[in-house]
Amino acid sequence: MKKLILTLMMALGVATGALAADGGIAWDKAPGRTNDLASLQNGAKLFVNYCLNCHSAAFMRYNRLQDIGLTEQQIKDNLLFTTEKVGDTMKANIDARQAKEWFGGNPPDLTLVARSRAGHNGTGADYLYTYLRTYYRDDTKATGWNNLAFPSVGMPNVLWELQGERRPVYDKVEQHGHETEVLKGWEQVKPGKMTPLQFDQAVGDLVNYLQWMAEPAQNTRVRVGVWVLLFLVVSLVFAWRLNAAFWKDVK
Repeated sequence: MKKLILTLMMALGVATGALAADGGIAWDKAPGRTNDLASLQNGAKLFVNYCLNCHSAAFMRYNRLQDIGLTEQQIKDNLLFTTEKVGDTMKANIDARQAKEWFGGNPPDLTLVARSRAGHNGTGADYLYTYLRTYYRDDTKATGWNNLAFPSVGMPNVLWELQGERRPVYDKVEQHGHETEVLKGWEQVKPGKMTPLQFDQAVGDLVNYLQWMAEPAQNTRVRVGVWVLLFLVVSLVFAWRLNAAFWKDVK
């Protein structure tokens, strides 16, 4: 018994250490509006204009965007490049060798990124919402950018024209007998095309789209699930009364 307790305590210690090592800043809560068609449409536009240059979404076809209220003609006119067809998958044209040379690795496929990035700090959508909003200038990095949610990230801030340039502001606090720096806020160094509120809303739309793209049938699945549960509840009432009627004479 003592050995078992010791083993469990060691396993708990390893798990706690792993969480502490993962660390990082707290993740902000993503909007989570995957049923807001206007938000999803704006997110799709941002994805095509800012993400699809380097990142593919190889398991998503352009014509699936009709599920978020876009017509085939709107997809052709606004979201397709000249060489692509509406039935094609969303693949980036970047050369893999050049990408590795520029960024240190081939940019990952983003079809399922909102599901694969979940952690103890929150959902994958929470991570993306925080990550895309915590870039700052860092001249020591090859790209000139760094990120609080992903330190030393190889990807530059592709949304910098919208957000502008910011730098993190820290407060020095005493914790466990040591002086540490805690993020206080952000200082706007150069303005962007959007206000901070507008940028947060735009990133929220982009994250909503990434979350929807990771499971396009999620809203339908939830809606059907609710109706199935209601049907089962009603069926249970009928079955209970029928059972009582069948057995009343036997009793």
